[in-house]
Amino acid sequence: MKWIFRTLILSSIVCAMIQTTFANSHEFTTNEHIALPTLPEPVSNNAVASISVDDRVYLLSFMGLGKEKTHKDVHSKAFSLDLSGGTSKLNWRALPDVPASILPKGRLASVAIGINDTAYLFGGYTVDAKHNEISSPDNFSFDIRSQKYTPLANMAVPVDDAVAAAYKERFIYIISGWHNDGNVNLVQVYDTHEDTWRQATPFPGEGVFGHSGGIVNSSLIICDGVKVEWAGKSRRQFLPEPACFRGEIDHTSHLKITWRKIKHPTGKARYRMAAIGSQQHEGVFFYGGSNTPYNYNGIGYDGNPAAPSSALWFYDLSANQWTIETRDIASMDHRAALLIKNKEIDPNTDSKAFLVTVGGMQQNQTVTSAVNVIEID
Repeated sequence: MKWIFRTLILSSIVCAMIQTTFANSHEFTTNEHIALPTLPEPVSNNAVASISVDDRVYLLSFMGLGKEKTHKDVHSKAFSLDLSGGTSKLNWRALPDVPASILPKGRLASVAIGINDTAYLFGGYTVDAKHNEISSPDNFSFDIRSQKYTPLANMAVPVDDAVAAAYKERFIYIISGWHNDGNVNLVQVYDTHEDTWRQATPFPGEGVFGHSGGIVNSSLIICDGVKVEWAGKSRRQFLPEPACFRGEIDHTSHLKITWRKIKHPTGKARYRMAAIGSQQHEGVFFYGGSNTPYNYNGIGYDGNPAAPSSALWFYDLSANQWTIETRDIASMDHRAALLIKNKEIDPNTDSKAFLVTVGGMQQNQTVTSAVNVIEID
């Protein structure tokens, strides 16, 4: 974003990652437990969500950046993967393009989140031929049964490169992010029952974009991203912001959040990590990202190419402690991570959990179609 300004493992993977071609001609990434097909085409900075419909779990990918990484490759395509039926029957399917009220239609850095059988999409930004970037006001819900998008009420301040978190299967928190010309510290809360927006307690740190985070019950963990600093009167710099915060949502008022700064796991910020909260593990996972803040093409604001990280962080909410590890797979340019279980693909198997990244960038800023499945149990 801002053109001129502008995979989780708690135990080692037992067997090496292998590539296999199936009848649908897609490549599969597989370990000893599970395999998922690659996307139909490479995409990065895409919004991802999972939903459950009639006991079937779907992974969803919306919008993003194609493999050539120019403004022409910013698109509005969407895809779904039905996890039921066993790995041999899995295949990504194209969905209707995400609608848009402004041109160009494609968007980057949107956020998506699933609540039960519905996916919700918020914000993002457009890029034109002159590299002008506009934070999109468009928000939608998506019904996979009807294959239809329904417009939602406008966010008070449209943002991109934000974090989304769902609370009580009703309220969606959009935390900080970039609005057209600068970062905001707002926490904007969407009520899925009333189709309304309200403001919650602001984010206490620097306004940032490209940060990451997750929620477990009423506990939020938000880390890192990029802040803006001014160098002189007219030149601004985009700098990494190594900072983590824990927010506790008040049980009597969902708009009141008690924030406090927590220890950073490394002291060095990462940008666009894949993160998600896990109730099963009572904590929040952060994977990948890059130590270099970069534009949408993967080139840093300082002119240096960004490199993906293979670092894994886990914040234990009960112990208030970080676990820090590294893994073989390096990936960056994510909006979020997803969690799946073996039994969602095959009911006859166990409940072992996996972290999933859908697309992203690999080494040399290569946009990938890979769907990385990484054991976390």
